[in-house]
Amino acid sequence: MHSISPILRSLFAMLLLTSAVAAAGKPNVVIVITDDQGYGDLSCHGNPILQTPHIDKLHSEAIRLTDYHVAPTCSPTRCAFLTGHWTNRTGVWHTIMGRSMLRENEITMGQVFKDAGYATGMFGKWHLGDNYPYRPEDRGYTEVMRHGGGGVGQTPDYWDNAYFDGSYWHNGTPEPVKGFCTDVFFDYAKRFIRASKNADKPFLAYIATNAPHGPMHAPEESSALYAGVNSVNLQNFYGMIANIDDNVGKMRAFLAGEGLADNTIFIFTTDNGSSSGWRTFNAGMRAGKGSEYDGGHRVPFFVHWPDGELTGGHDVKPITAHVDVLPTLIDLCDVAPPAGVRFDGTSIADLLNPMIDVDWPDRILVTDSQRVKDPIKWRKSAVMTSQWRLINGKELYNIRTDAAQESDVASGHPAVVKRLTEFYEAWWKELLPSFANDTAIYLGHPADNPARLTSHDWITTGSTPWNQSHIRKAMNGDANTGFWNVLVHSDGDYEVRLRRWPETADLKINASLAPGADVPGTRAYRTQPGKSINPTKASLQIGDVSTDADVNPNATEVIFRVQLKKGKTRMTGLFMTASGEKYGAYYAYVKKL
Repeated sequence: MHSISPILRSLFAMLLLTSAVAAAGKPNVVIVITDDQGYGDLSCHGNPILQTPHIDKLHSEAIRLTDYHVAPTCSPTRCAFLTGHWTNRTGVWHTIMGRSMLRENEITMGQVFKDAGYATGMFGKWHLGDNYPYRPEDRGYTEVMRHGGGGVGQTPDYWDNAYFDGSYWHNGTPEPVKGFCTDVFFDYAKRFIRASKNADKPFLAYIATNAPHGPMHAPEESSALYAGVNSVNLQNFYGMIANIDDNVGKMRAFLAGEGLADNTIFIFTTDNGSSSGWRTFNAGMRAGKGSEYDGGHRVPFFVHWPDGELTGGHDVKPITAHVDVLPTLIDLCDVAPPAGVRFDGTSIADLLNPMIDVDWPDRILVTDSQRVKDPIKWRKSAVMTSQWRLINGKELYNIRTDAAQESDVASGHPAVVKRLTEFYEAWWKELLPSFANDTAIYLGHPADNPARLTSHDWITTGSTPWNQSHIRKAMNGDANTGFWNVLVHSDGDYEVRLRRWPETADLKINASLAPGADVPGTRAYRTQPGKSINPTKASLQIGDVSTDADVNPNATEVIFRVQLKKGKTRMTGLFMTASGEKYGAYYAYVKKL
């Protein structure tokens, strides 16, 4: 092996020094993005039940985007938020089925700020891939503390996690924790911020809570505030938001105590419309999470930065979106944009400044809720301007006079319908060729060897076993099994271990499992009893390599040794019983030998 020459070593050191010098004096960035909390799930927006005093205070001091839109579900919002690209361009249009993995060619906010000399931290919910090259540590984040999949207790998460205690992945390694999940993620973010300050580095802290996503669990002292609400589900949904509010207040106090508040861009937002609270209060909007109507995707966005004069409780009324966030932060922090990248969003830095009189164009934005294997034209779509919403290519609403979207006025405004339709047609035509570029989990890559695959990322024709109660139930049959898209990194010998239970459960393939301990709130995933199955055969197919083996009922796994060729293909692992029942291998571990 050749050593690096002194000239190259000096050049590398100069590049690092240049990056550090350029970053000196830059503003810090703290982003809090919550899960399934809608526009109406805040007392500052008129909710008559919830009390969110700390977020209300931020609202009173911040610049507020009052017509800010995301995707109607979580992974699609996160990919657009972090890349500045339309969700469907990035390969992320679902939350499961391999459609929540952010394409390798996309450059994230973490990478942009890391390249600019920032310390970059990600805490909580990633939901853009659990394998190389999709994990946050592969995408520019230097400090990571996260759960697996789209929520605590989902199939890729650490086994038997349930919002309290458990284990999360800290820089790629499971680490036991104590306490409620939101508290843990904010705590690790504070540690990262203090370490960055001590290292004299600006920082980007991306705090993405899984709360208040279901199942509905909250600290008892938080849900007790809502004991009078006639729904355990809603009590704990509100309790999770109360806990978030408390953590936002503590984080802002922490920043002030560290002398960082004035030069920190602090953002509070959410990832889609309300999952549970919208039927109680929805700020006058129609529908909730998953909907193409405004209640599904118009959400709060508050930004506060005293040194940048982003203060004073000013409302920004023109329509804005998740794709605008990264280009805006690049402008506010004066960092270099990624080379060769054209954003779908635009910087709204001038809009945020109440001292600047901006002649803002009447722009058109698109959001949709696909949640299918491959995108379908016009499916659950909204084509939007500051005044109009074209829904599913058919219904038209004047949002200025009809915020509840009750009166379809398409027949009276054919020119508006034509304009918005033509925009969508061009938008779809541009994105369509990219849909066939499936993301694939790498096998045999040095950064993730062995790779751990889970049924969360199966591509199926029916229901995907995406949370751990599904594994315990042993969902089976043709409709509940599927394949993984994989990319074999290099030719060679590989070991593939098919399992019904994950390694951390350490159970035999045919084992049953007693219900796990409950936690405050609704029923936890782990309280589902684990069903025993009795397969006699296991089969593996990776591309044109196909093999099977007998199942030892006392074994924890079935091990295959196969030779694989480099390239993109499909992988399927199955267990079969003597009577013909078929179960997918919910967990597979693949190692290049």
